[in-house]
Amino acid sequence: MLIDKLREECGVFGIYAPGKDVARLSYYALYALQHRGQESAGIAVADGHLITLYKNMGLVSEVFPNPNSLHGLKGDLAIGHVRYSTSGESSLENAQPLLVKYRRGSIAISHNGNLVNGVKLRQSLEDKGSIFQTTTDSELIAHLIAREQDADIEEAITRAMPHLRGAYAFVIMTETSLIGLRDYYGIRPLSLGKMEGGGYVLASETCAFDTIGAEFIRDIQSGEMVVIDRGGIRSRTVAAETGKAICIFEYIYFARPDSNIEEKNVHLVRKELGRQVAREHPIEADIVIGVPDSSIAAASGLAEELGLPYEVGFIKNRYIGRTFIQPDQKARDLGVKLKLNPVKKIVAGRRVLMVDDSIVRGTTCMRIVQMLKNAGAREVHVRITSPPVKHSCYYGIDTSVSEELIANRMAVSEMSRAIGADSLEFLSVEGMLSAVGFSLDEACLACFDGHYLVKPEVS
Repeated sequence: MLIDKLREECGVFGIYAPGKDVARLSYYALYALQHRGQESAGIAVADGHLITLYKNMGLVSEVFPNPNSLHGLKGDLAIGHVRYSTSGESSLENAQPLLVKYRRGSIAISHNGNLVNGVKLRQSLEDKGSIFQTTTDSELIAHLIAREQDADIEEAITRAMPHLRGAYAFVIMTETSLIGLRDYYGIRPLSLGKMEGGGYVLASETCAFDTIGAEFIRDIQSGEMVVIDRGGIRSRTVAAETGKAICIFEYIYFARPDSNIEEKNVHLVRKELGRQVAREHPIEADIVIGVPDSSIAAASGLAEELGLPYEVGFIKNRYIGRTFIQPDQKARDLGVKLKLNPVKKIVAGRRVLMVDDSIVRGTTCMRIVQMLKNAGAREVHVRITSPPVKHSCYYGIDTSVSEELIANRMAVSEMSRAIGADSLEFLSVEGMLSAVGFSLDEACLACFDGHYLVKPEVS
């Protein structure tokens, strides 16, 4: 199926909290991270001697229909995962956490991101006798750890790190310890929190902390490994040279508005993105609307900047999941209509300024513009709160190949005509960085400029 929206990566969570119901807390945290992956969910729990795992395909509410579903998961440590497959097939075998037994015991792994050298690394390990049960990158680090038979888990991970090229955030659990690990550039997010009454948590987003009553401490640094066990918490840098280059789309689209990433609130950043695109591309219009949900904050910021009324132009059907199957053109058209419906009384006869976060292939934006015009909009002007997406992502975001990206093939004026808009403008790279509060070397911009921090190894 061709996609027309950037797909999320995955959501990871870990908790060390003796005396607390860690499985139930993980369950609630995964609910908070559900937007990051809707294909599968799982929780693994350790009691000091044994790791117990349950995972399945579907949403958290389907895999664990209620808190009583967690009855068999007892212990002081737990890790959880919600998955959207950016590498590896969508199947139960590839659902996470991944549980592996080796000479020193067992490890469970939850992973967010993508290794650009995954294929070559797998081939190398297979040549040395490794046998793989899944097609995920998560199993690669398990094999690398298992091969370090003379090292404890911390040293084994330290030795494995130089082999991993790409973007990743790992949460790893042994029978007695919880470990968080972030890639050399910090492309994928990972935060550390503290439970009231004792214990620590790790999560892709801070909204998971809010849900379970944990207090944010700090972001895990690029190239950092954090180890949590009964001795407390300790940290070590496992990369000789590290930088900082968070995926900018965490702010534009992926993260929940109530999350804070690198100490920046996502909702406030999105409002500023809207204000910035208004400054760069002002226009006369009657109303401003946003495409739910990620563009609502940006639309309100744009409306404030231009002094225009903000209206709810679309109603979103929240019972249609992001994995809605669209097998043919008619179904794709129907899928957009099922998810979004314009409010005719709001848009009819008006010059509508529509705000969205990105354009990938262009087909969905074209259908949305057409829906507004069919609803009676006199004009539809489109403003995008990111620069044109011209290049594929190899770091854990599922984008089309570059040739399928409309911005890779067309100038902005051509794109405007293709989607049927009366005008189309994108936010500049400089404006985007200013809105987020980053310098040029603090964010990964590869999907915009084709400059890959870690060169993709495309077979």
